[in-house]
Amino acid sequence: MDNGIMIKAGIVGGAGYTGGELIRLLLNHPQVDLVFAQSKSQAGKPVYSVHQDLIGETGLLFSDAATEEVDVIFLCAGHGAAQEFLTGAAVSLSTKIIDLSQDFRWQEDTEAGAVEAHDRAFVYGLPELQREEIKEAASIANPGCFATAIQLALLPLADQNLLTSEVHVSGITGSTGAGQSLSPTSHFSWRNGNVSNYKVLEHQHLNEIRRTLSSLQEKELPPIHFVPYRGPFTRGILCTAYLNFDLELAEALQLYKSYFRSHPFITITDTTPDLKQVINTNKCLLHLTMQGNQLIITSVIDNLLKGASGQALQNMNLMYGLGETTGLKLKASAF
Repeated sequence: MDNGIMIKAGIVGGAGYTGGELIRLLLNHPQVDLVFAQSKSQAGKPVYSVHQDLIGETGLLFSDAATEEVDVIFLCAGHGAAQEFLTGAAVSLSTKIIDLSQDFRWQEDTEAGAVEAHDRAFVYGLPELQREEIKEAASIANPGCFATAIQLALLPLADQNLLTSEVHVSGITGSTGAGQSLSPTSHFSWRNGNVSNYKVLEHQHLNEIRRTLSSLQEKELPPIHFVPYRGPFTRGILCTAYLNFDLELAEALQLYKSYFRSHPFITITDTTPDLKQVINTNKCLLHLTMQGNQLIITSVIDNLLKGASGQALQNMNLMYGLGETTGLKLKASAF
């Protein structure tokens, strides 16, 4: 519900893909005043000169530092930069932090959602896992994009101790998942009309996936095998997970609908989903089917929204007691 507050927000690392999406969302949020968007590489330039979809939306200039005291800072500067910023900047402990990198998502020998750093306790920001903890948090470690899609596909099973056999997952992501810096595998001439796998069975998001699922399931977690693919498109993630399942499909559907019944961005769909249904939204679509004794779960999200900036804003809404969907009622581009 609208509690009448106005939230002063700032972004560190505003020139990248997640920073650009977050600027767009914050500018259109009814209870946010975007005070600054920092970028060392673009300082002094208009935000719209980098994020050209924002032409006519804002006259804000990129700053070279966090220029004013704000209520919440979003860290979008990439892995390692969040640690560097909090080490070097004088940020009040009363300022809430939402970090979109992997710097505070997990540490060895800690429980899920209990990372301590810079005199802060970082709560793992997956609302469908620990909404109540996020409401009370002052610092959030936003989940990874693949991690979000895969965890949402498996959370209801872990919650009922039903991850009892090896889980196999394949997933494909768009080029924006690699960030804005150019690399050989993000050039149009290489990416267009091409598919490749990478980090097979060793993707960095497996660490947080296993920690999250282990925090729910009392039984020992079985191996999770993940093969990620680079797709010839710009944004979106489609993952397919499958595992042995001793119950009927109808029981699985009931289980998933019950688990997600109060979560507004999750939809269990009867038809096979595709990326265009979720692109430019904070939605996750889940589709369940069975072949023999194999339960097959398809999960689709926009990697820049539910997989990054949209989820960060969802977390901010929860932290400030706002309606969870505030500023996030976005329309997909189906054609």
